[in-house]
Amino acid sequence: MARQGFTVHPEDAEPPVPVIELAMQIDRDGGAALALYQDPVGHHWQIFALLPRDKVQPTPYQRDLSKTHAERLLKVIKKLDRFIDPVVAVRSDGGYWTPNGNHRRHALEKLKAAFVPAIVIPESEVAFQILALNTEKAHNLKEKSLEVIRMYRGLLSRDEKKDEAGFAFQFEEAYFITLGLLYEKNARFAGGAFSPILRRVDAFLKGSLKSAYATREERAARVAEADAVLKGVVDKLKRRGINHPFVKNFVLARCNPLGRARKTLPGFDTALDRLIASLKAFDPEKIRQEDIARSAVMAIPAAS
Repeated sequence: MARQGFTVHPEDAEPPVPVIELAMQIDRDGGAALALYQDPVGHHWQIFALLPRDKVQPTPYQRDLSKTHAERLLKVIKKLDRFIDPVVAVRSDGGYWTPNGNHRRHALEKLKAAFVPAIVIPESEVAFQILALNTEKAHNLKEKSLEVIRMYRGLLSRDEKKDEAGFAFQFEEAYFITLGLLYEKNARFAGGAFSPILRRVDAFLKGSLKSAYATREERAARVAEADAVLKGVVDKLKRRGINHPFVKNFVLARCNPLGRARKTLPGFDTALDRLIASLKAFDPEKIRQEDIARSAVMAIPAAS
């Protein structure tokens, strides 16, 4: 069934008015809405379209572009001599945001393509589901955390009423929020070393996002305080000639206030108080290079 220049599937279905209006807007923007269809899983209405490339931008919340991945992707597209993987897009700010496909968008920009093939989703809130959607390149801890804190601020600007747990799907883990604040101030922060502790005591906060954000800043400050004490311990070990990439993980493991506790865990503030006290009491003179090396080997997962 052809309507307004686009195809509708299923043929006997009537797309909602907002979906038809979005398709017409795509055409007015200089793109082409090719088909309106229901997705095969949830039967939600979506639009397959060619969007004008200059109107497609990444969401402001997602991770930074990886130069290495972008260059590799560009080479593959050039070799194949065709583009076969549409991006996901939502309409926003007079253009289109892609929460899933920024590296592909960048490749098309480098190739000076006029259009970006896209699956346009009418629900703008999908832009806040980046971590679940973005499988183009696996996130590392830093990328995840920075993306989450950017989403958090985006939600703050929308004056969302739900608490943090209401966005658990988007955030994935509560401690990503705290780590995001830390990575913003220190791109080289040792988030991986602190993760075993934070993931167990840093839970989603109650109350509005606005009130929770202040608590998040306090938590980030406490972790930064612990990191400063940790740095002092590491510096003392280095002066003794002990250099190892696993040294921060080793010291934090030795000072971990949670131990093997599984049923009863201290709250965040208590855990950080104990961690900082333990780090201050840590004696670098008792540590040997082989102790750290042995722990590093034991920490490597067995091959499956």
